[in-house]
Amino acid sequence: MTFTPRVFSGIQPSGDLHLGNYLGAIRRFVPLQDTHDCIYCVVDMHAITVWQDPDDLRRATREVATAYIAAGIDPKKAIVFNQSQVMQHAELAWVFNCVARIGWMNRMTQFKDKAGKNSENVSLGLLAYPSLMAADILVYKATHVPVGDDQKQHLELTRDIAAKFNNDYAKSIADRGLGEDFFPITEPLIAGPATRIMSLRDGTKKMSKSDPSDQSRISLLDDADAIARKIKKATTDPAPLPETVEGLLGRPEADNLVGIYAALSDTSKAQVIAEFGGKGWGIFKPALAERAVAQLGPMGDEMRRLIEDTTTIDAILHDGAERARAIAEATMVDVRSIVGFIR
Repeated sequence: MTFTPRVFSGIQPSGDLHLGNYLGAIRRFVPLQDTHDCIYCVVDMHAITVWQDPDDLRRATREVATAYIAAGIDPKKAIVFNQSQVMQHAELAWVFNCVARIGWMNRMTQFKDKAGKNSENVSLGLLAYPSLMAADILVYKATHVPVGDDQKQHLELTRDIAAKFNNDYAKSIADRGLGEDFFPITEPLIAGPATRIMSLRDGTKKMSKSDPSDQSRISLLDDADAIARKIKKATTDPAPLPETVEGLLGRPEADNLVGIYAALSDTSKAQVIAEFGGKGWGIFKPALAERAVAQLGPMGDEMRRLIEDTTTIDAILHDGAERARAIAEATMVDVRSIVGFIR
């Protein structure tokens, strides 16, 4: 079967979107809407795998939607919606729960990391999270998903689930004239430079909202002064910037800041080193701050404006959900028939 080139991606509404979310995901979504059918979701159903305050969840869901729009995603060109408005995600996830194997889920490194030694007491949803993620992607028969390093394993599982469904129901799919494979084997769109943004306080740890230090991350809602101040205080080593990219090895904080500058500039670390190699942090940090403020400042202003305009954001999410639901339901009509449900 030939599948329409389609991109799906989603961000969990966990609050306090930061520079890592922007460079690793949101900014990369924008150009794809000119080359693919794009569906961008706020995955609020994933968020409740751990308990969420309902008011905070609604606020964070709208915040992610505002970041999409403020970054340049056109809700008339791409589909922007929140997952819980399209219940076909949950319906297909149950079918996939019955296709996927427990062993597959237990091997997911993110589950192990999040559950830790408390795996007997975490929610079943946390274990089954990758099955819902597969449903998010495949209910739209998405052919491509932008992924970072931390999501590669989940996409591999999505591919395994699609292949097993296609194999398990091969005769039913063929009998209904639906081709050889019903679901595509989704391909990754590999992230570009500096997709893994590290903490400003510790270059060996990923930038995260869960870090107790607000100085460890640049929030997308930080104003220009806050952005500049956090970069100025970012942890570095005493040595100036190296003369070659290889000189960044073993210097995680230097490597992180050079990577951030490269990503914000749409350039490479080598080009950044060519410009700043041998110079001290007193020269590089102000240049980085200026670059970050120029790019993030207008986006933050637009996010703050949209956050106050909940009517507009809710209308965008509602319209996107209607468009997404139409695609998802077309898939589910066939899935129900394939697996043998009577309708």
